Amino acid sequence: MKFILDHIFVVAIAVASGIALLWPALRPAGRRATPLQVTQLINRGKTVVLDVRNADEFSGGHLRDAKNIPLADLANRIGELDKSKNRTIVVVCQAGARSDKAVRQLAAAGFEDVWSLDGGVSAWQAAGLPVTK
Repeated sequence: MKFILDHIFVVAIAVASGIALLWPALRPAGRRATPLQVTQLINRGKTVVLDVRNADEFSGGHLRDAKNIPLADLANRIGELDKSKNRTIVVVCQAGARSDKAVRQLAAAGFEDVWSLDGGVSAWQAAGLPVTK
């Protein structure tokens, strides 16, 4: 304790630098929406559902009218979504991690109203909401 009090400025700098290093990992990745909020967005209309899972996962069950562009292909196929820049885009994956990456890519490409389904298709199904095959 005496060391901390004697070297308060050094300790403060160490703590501040540690927080600065951890901040990107702790901050939210983007706008997230619960399954209920996504349902409301879809019901309002002008919403595009983008599923970034691979084709096998997509064929196992997906949200109705979802467009499938795997995350690995998104950078090359982002032009397919240019007509939807003025619409709300909800990005979906299995658990939410891939959709966060896709939201960042879409935001960097100029899409403004982009949401990630919090918990992904797993949360959607856990809420008892329908999927189509």
